[in-house]
Amino acid sequence: MGRVALKNKPKVDVQDWQSMFAEWAEEAPEGPLKRYYQAGMVPPNTALKDTPLLALDLETTGLDPSTDEIISLGLIPLNNKTIRCQGAQYWMAKPERSLNAESVTIHEITHAELAEAPPLHAILDEILVALANQVIVVHCVAIERQFLLKAAMDIYGYPFYFPVLDTMDIERQVVYKPWWKRFGRPPSLRLDACRQRYKLPRYKAHHALTDALSSAELLQAQIAYHLDPTANISNYWV
Repeated sequence: MGRVALKNKPKVDVQDWQSMFAEWAEEAPEGPLKRYYQAGMVPPNTALKDTPLLALDLETTGLDPSTDEIISLGLIPLNNKTIRCQGAQYWMAKPERSLNAESVTIHEITHAELAEAPPLHAILDEILVALANQVIVVHCVAIERQFLLKAAMDIYGYPFYFPVLDTMDIERQVVYKPWWKRFGRPPSLRLDACRQRYKLPRYKAHHALTDALSSAELLQAQIAYHLDPTANISNYWV
C-alpha cells in the first residue's frame, strides 16, 4: 500500500479539547464525571507519538442509543509503536431489557452470561477512571460516543464527551476517490476490510476486547503508512 498524503495536514479549526475539558470540569456535577474532566486532556499541540491512547470498543444490543444498551466494553492502552495488552480491561453490563435474538447472534453474549453482570450504572464510574486523560481510539466514532453520551446523561445527568482518533474516518480519507461515485462502489470501511488492506491478521469480530485490539493494530498501521507521529494530535483527533 502506497503512502497517502495525510501527513502534516493541519485542520483549519483546531479542536482544543484541553480548553473544553476545563470548562466542563467547572460545570459538571460533583462526582465521577466531574473528576474525569478535572483530570484534563493533553494540549492540542502534543505530538501524536507522545499522546496517551486507549483503544475502545463497545458491544450493544443494537445500533440505536436511544433504545439499545451497552452490554460489554473493552479497553487496551497503546501508543504509535506499542500495544500494552497487560493493561487491557473488560467489563460486561447487564441490560435493563431482554436481549433480542439478532443481537445475540452477532455478539454471542447470552442471557446467562449477563445474568450475573452488574448494570452499567454500577461500573461506569470505574470506566471513567480508566478513560481519564486518554485520547480514545475507535472504529466508527458515532457508536462509542453516542452510546456513552446517552449512558452519562441517564446516570449523571450531564454530557460525556472525549477526543477520538477514528480509524474508520482515517481510512475513509485514505481510500476515498471522487470517481468512485461514477464508476463503482468505494472499498469497504468495515474494521476487518480495513485491516486486510494492511495485511493484518483476521480475528473473530464482535467481542469488545478483540475489536479494541483490532482497532489499536489498525491505527498503528495507519500511522506507519499515512500519519505523521511528530504532528500535533489536533491534526487527527475529532
